[in-house]
Amino acid sequence: MMWPFYLMALVAIVSTIRVVTNTNPVHALLSLIVSLLAVAGIFLIVGAPFAAALEIIVYAGAIMVLFVFVVMMLNLGQDTVEQESKWLSSDAWAFPALMSFLMGLLLVWMLGSDYTTSGAVMGREVVGPKAVGQALFTHYLLLVEVAAMLLLAALVAAFHLGKREPGAEEDKE
Repeated sequence: MMWPFYLMALVAIVSTIRVVTNTNPVHALLSLIVSLLAVAGIFLIVGAPFAAALEIIVYAGAIMVLFVFVVMMLNLGQDTVEQESKWLSSDAWAFPALMSFLMGLLLVWMLGSDYTTSGAVMGREVVGPKAVGQALFTHYLLLVEVAAMLLLAALVAAFHLGKREPGAEEDKE
């Protein structure tokens, strides 16, 4: 019963290695999305469906789509038009498609099995959103507040680093 966990772990590891080794940022982001989906599958296997849903919605959904749009918007120009035609080739999409196909097969297997009735595949119990909320706002309240302050500080720092002075002209080359 451990093979689904190991398959998802293998997909996550290989996809993450491809994120680091890819020179094309869009290809790296596609591999990162596959890696985050594999981590969500691992959460589902160990009995944390709420964490898996949050992983898909927040990280693989919202944040990675934002990254893809930012990378595509920053690379404007004639060179990128030529490069976009290369992105549509089958070799650029083959690896993420293969990894997604493996995860899809595993998901179909898990939905067809008695996973939903017997609880977690590997864990002893399924952890729901109520248990997560109670743990975060009782035992880990200080850590949640520290994480919120760090995120706020990062947001303010990013705003000040990216802010342009009024009347400042961009570099003309």
